[in-house]
Amino acid sequence: MDTNNFTRSHKLLDLSSRFRQWKTLSPLSNAQRSERKNRAAVLVCLFEEEDVIYVILTKRSPKLSSFSGQVALPGGRTDEGDTDDIRTALREAQEEIGLDPDLVDVVTVLEPFINKGNVTVVPVIGILWNKQAFNPVPNADEVESIFYAPLEMFLKDENRRQEEREFYGDKCVFHYFDHETNNQAYVIWAVTAAILITAASIGYQRPPEFQPRMPKAWNRNHSRL
Repeated sequence: MDTNNFTRSHKLLDLSSRFRQWKTLSPLSNAQRSERKNRAAVLVCLFEEEDVIYVILTKRSPKLSSFSGQVALPGGRTDEGDTDDIRTALREAQEEIGLDPDLVDVVTVLEPFINKGNVTVVPVIGILWNKQAFNPVPNADEVESIFYAPLEMFLKDENRRQEEREFYGDKCVFHYFDHETNNQAYVIWAVTAAILITAASIGYQRPPEFQPRMPKAWNRNHSRL
């Protein structure tokens, strides 16, 4: 990555420093390798534009068999050749949105979340220092659109709804964030919203303005804040 063509902002440097202090998961263990079919990784890729920290999100293609049309972080299932969750997240982001792995500075890996399909989803936090070098190319088979949302919005009570649910026997709250950009309306919810609430809490070192009340399976990161 050529550092001569851009300046690293203090805001993004501070954010990345706080993430680097978070415990990073180790490479896949033998037990985890045997559970690849039920393991996935997503990339929480952050960049700064006009003094705002954004995260890259996608709207999944309606042609997909699972979670079609939903908002998601770039990512997907672990492949045989993936040595760790970082490799999975970076490979999938390149396949889905054309993000060159060399542009991403991985700063930490969070504890996994479990989705409603019983898949272990591992969030990988990465910094895109040079946003201008990223030319988004959505994979039409998997991605309908690519958009950006401010990371800090996941700590605010604005444009947020919630719904009480039972998740694997645990009574909890699902959060829904409404976001409009480029004349398009998106709803960010479920595991994606939970990951971003957690990432924002870590990055900004403060709790959200609302009670997260996440499922216990999602609470391992948030309980450490």
